[in-house]
Amino acid sequence: MRIKLVASALALAATSLAPVADPSTPPDVPVANVQAHLSQLQTIASQNGGNRASGRSGFTASINYVKGKLDAAGFTTRVQSFSGGSNLIADWPGGPANQTVMLGAHLDSVSAGPGINDNGSGSASLLEIALTLAATRPTLTKHVRFGWWGAEEQGMVGSRYYVQSGGASGVEVYLNFDMVASPNAGYFVYDDDPALQRLFNDYYGTLGLQTEPEDEGDGRSDHASFKNAGVRVGGVAAGADYIKTSAEVAKWGGTAGQPFDRCYHSSCDSYPANINVTALDRNTDATAYVLWKLAVGAGTPDYSVSVNPASATVQPGQSATTTLSSSGQGQTISLSATNLPSGVSVTFNPQTITAGQSSTVTIATTSGVTPNTYTIGLGDPGHSAPFALTVSGGQGTTWQPWTAYATGATVTYNGVQYRCLQAHTSQPDWEPPNVPALWQRS
Repeated sequence: MRIKLVASALALAATSLAPVADPSTPPDVPVANVQAHLSQLQTIASQNGGNRASGRSGFTASINYVKGKLDAAGFTTRVQSFSGGSNLIADWPGGPANQTVMLGAHLDSVSAGPGINDNGSGSASLLEIALTLAATRPTLTKHVRFGWWGAEEQGMVGSRYYVQSGGASGVEVYLNFDMVASPNAGYFVYDDDPALQRLFNDYYGTLGLQTEPEDEGDGRSDHASFKNAGVRVGGVAAGADYIKTSAEVAKWGGTAGQPFDRCYHSSCDSYPANINVTALDRNTDATAYVLWKLAVGAGTPDYSVSVNPASATVQPGQSATTTLSSSGQGQTISLSATNLPSGVSVTFNPQTITAGQSSTVTIATTSGVTPNTYTIGLGDPGHSAPFALTVSGGQGTTWQPWTAYATGATVTYNGVQYRCLQAHTSQPDWEPPNVPALWQRS
C-alpha cells in the first residue's frame, strides 16, 4: 500500500507537484491531493441540497471547481452544454492533434446523495492525474484529453452527446473511471480491449494484486458511448452493488456477502466515510501508469489505418469484404478485430502487413447472429478503424430484463416497438417507456 502522508492541512490541499527527475517515468500520484478534491466535492454537495445531480446547482459548482483547477494549470477547457446538463472537456497542449488518448469520468451524482464514490472518486482521481501531467510536462507521443461527463445517471446522456457531436474523432483510446474507491473494494479491469487490459494488469502485478474482468458496468457507464463508435476502451472500477464473494475476499480482503459499495446511489455515499483510501490510491496510480505508457516517451514513427468501404449490410449467414489500408513506413502491423459480437468473425489476408500495405478483410456472420448494426474495430491494438456491419432481420423480440441490448436493437413492449439508443444491460425497472434515454418509440 502506497498511501502518501502529508505534514499539514496546507500540504493536503495542494494540487500541484514539483517536477520529477524523469518526466517519462509513470508518477506516483499523491492520494492526499485526490482526497482534498473529494472533500471539496462533499462541501459542494452539502451546500447545494445534498447532491451534485446533473442540471442542478451542485453539479454546476462541481464543474466550476474542476474547471478552475485545470485552467490554472494551463489546460484548454470548454463546457459543452446539452439538454439536461453539460460536459467539461480539457485538452493538454502537445502531442499529435489527430491521435488522442482520452480519459473520462462522470461528474454527476444521483439526486439521493453527494455521490462521493459514484463518481466523485473517478472525477477526483482524473483531476489530480491531469494536474500531475501539467506539473511534470512530459514529452507526449499522443494528444491527451480529459472529459467530465454530465447526466451519466440519466443514461450516459453527456458522453453520448459528446460522441454524437463528433467528439470521438481522432480518439484512439478512451479510458473510463467510475467508482474507483468502493469501501468493500474489488479490483476490476475492463476487458473490452486485451492490450489495454494487459497494461492495467501489468501495474497491479507490481503490487501483487490479481484483478478480475469488469462486467458490472457493461453498458451502464460512459465507455459504452465510445465503444459503440468503434473506439478502443479500457478502465478500472472497484465495484458497485454486486456482492463480494469469499474467493474475492481471499484475494483482496474485505467482507464476503456484502456489496462492494453498500451506499451505492444512497445518501450515505459521502466523504470520508464511503471511501477506501487504499483502493483510491492504487487505482489512481494504475491510471497514471497506463496513461504514461500510452502517451509519454520518445515514441516511434507512427502510422494509421483506414477501411474502404467502411460499412456493409448482410443477411444472417452472409459475409462482407472490405480493404484495410495503412499509411506510414517500415512498421510491422499484426492485424486483429475488436468489439466482435457473438456470431461474427473476421479474417485478414494477409494477417501481417508492413505500414503502407493493404489487407483484404472478410467479415463473416452465422445464421444465428442477432439482426442489428455493429461497429467493429479493424487494425491492431494501437490503431483501429471502425467498420459498421448491419445484419438485416425482422422485427425486434419482446423486451426482457437482464438482457444485453446493442444500439439499434428493436424490441416490443406491451405491443409497442422501441429502438435502443444506447447499448446496455436491461434492469428489471428499466422498461422502455420509463427510460427514454435508452429507448425510443419506433
